[in-house]
Amino acid sequence: MRRIVIGLALSAGLVLSAGASVLDDAVAKVKADTARYQDVNNALADGYVPDPVGGCVSAAKIGLPAELGAMGVHYLNPALLGLSPPGGRVDGNGTNQDFSTPSILLYEPQADGSMQLVGTENLIFQAGWAAAGHTDLPSFANVTYDTMSDNPATAGDEAHGFAPHYDLHVWAERPNPNGATTAFNPAVSCDK
Repeated sequence: MRRIVIGLALSAGLVLSAGASVLDDAVAKVKADTARYQDVNNALADGYVPDPVGGCVSAAKIGLPAELGAMGVHYLNPALLGLSPPGGRVDGNGTNQDFSTPSILLYEPQADGSMQLVGTENLIFQAGWAAAGHTDLPSFANVTYDTMSDNPATAGDEAHGFAPHYDLHVWAERPNPNGATTAFNPAVSCDK
């Protein structure tokens, strides 16, 4: 019996290690593929624009514990998001899952006014995902995207002004002690 338990524990460890390796390799690739966006001017030249509504998003700003950290300033690529004309919540039909060309770049504002790339995000609107014929949730390196929608019963806006969507953050440029795909990063700050 002891051999079986030890064997199962070793097998589980190998599976967890293999899963971590897949994610670690994918995050390293994202970092290499998005290196050009360390210069925010390259992002602007490629069609990314600062989110006109959100500013620098921190956990505290939306009513969550401050120790969770921040996401930073979101630079959106309207074409990759497939944004609909303005009116109400931000909505679209883009289904981009490629973190090599993410739909959102995350920047931390610096004391001198510059922006430092800290991570990336892909956001897929639920209605657009379903309209494209998908029945499973989007994923990246075996990590399923988060499901986001505003809860009208709370004071904060959990969906940050967006229609119901799936999203996933990848902290390739600024390691996140809470995990490479956790929404907020305590190593990122809006208070520079």
